[in-house]
Amino acid sequence: MTTVALLSHSVDLDFLRPLLLAADPSLDIATWPDPRCLEAEVAVCWNAPPGVYAQMPRLKLVHSIAAGVDNVVAGQDLRELPVCRVVDPMLAEGMLQFVLWGVLHFHRQLDAALASQRAKQWKRPLQTPASACRVGLMGMGELGGHIAARLPLLGYPVSGWARTPREIAGMTVFSGDDSYEDFLAQTDVLVCLLPLTAQTRGILCERTFSALPRGAALIHCGRGEHLVEADLIAALGSGQLRGAIVDVFENEPLPPDHPLWTTPGVVVTPHMATMATFDVVARQVVRNIAQLRENGPFFNQVDTARGY
Repeated sequence: MTTVALLSHSVDLDFLRPLLLAADPSLDIATWPDPRCLEAEVAVCWNAPPGVYAQMPRLKLVHSIAAGVDNVVAGQDLRELPVCRVVDPMLAEGMLQFVLWGVLHFHRQLDAALASQRAKQWKRPLQTPASACRVGLMGMGELGGHIAARLPLLGYPVSGWARTPREIAGMTVFSGDDSYEDFLAQTDVLVCLLPLTAQTRGILCERTFSALPRGAALIHCGRGEHLVEADLIAALGSGQLRGAIVDVFENEPLPPDHPLWTTPGVVVTPHMATMATFDVVARQVVRNIAQLRENGPFFNQVDTARGY
């Protein structure tokens, strides 16, 4: 029997219990803060309690319930533990839908139309073709690559920026710090899809916003720690940015008194851009538990040195 700990200090993960047991009835499952969690061989996590792995001498596998792993490894002693993530084919399609909505929000000037509605004014915003709205994707992994393949079919010019060089047919991909500002200078709607690493933490900052054309917009659905919130508020206040859709935050849920709730030009969404379905999460966790028992290679294991 394998003991599984459902670990989170921010949400109750016990809803996963019946899904995991349906996939493998032999599992022994404990949910934090049950002390039995500390005896588990497998940790299934979202925002794992700080330092908890060091208290788990039998731990052999850490499994995120999402595509990202930063919130399950930060502040933890991994002791060379394998860390796995969830890969759901529908994640990319969900992110495409969210980003397309965001691009349309700014391209079709729905932000201006909504402002007019609030003021009870009948003002028709200027409409322009998709070819006049240049979309820049930060992060060219699975999600960014899927969006890069689809948005141009709707007429949007799309370019990308990644930490390391890569080639994607039909688009320009900038890479590295030397080309970062060149990438930003030709971007009207900036989309952040980066993983969280030491190099990308705080990347959405004054330097980035000031390098964009005046009046550009931001769609942020990467990681909360990418964003320097004070710099975003300042860029919106000065008019350097016209608006921002922010889906992820350093502290979630966003506190009721947080200024982004009421900052003009900001649309706050509750970390909903895309997510794996929970039955997929359960199946992939159970599949890796089987690999653990058989000493086989894990599916979707991440490189903890890179963070993805």
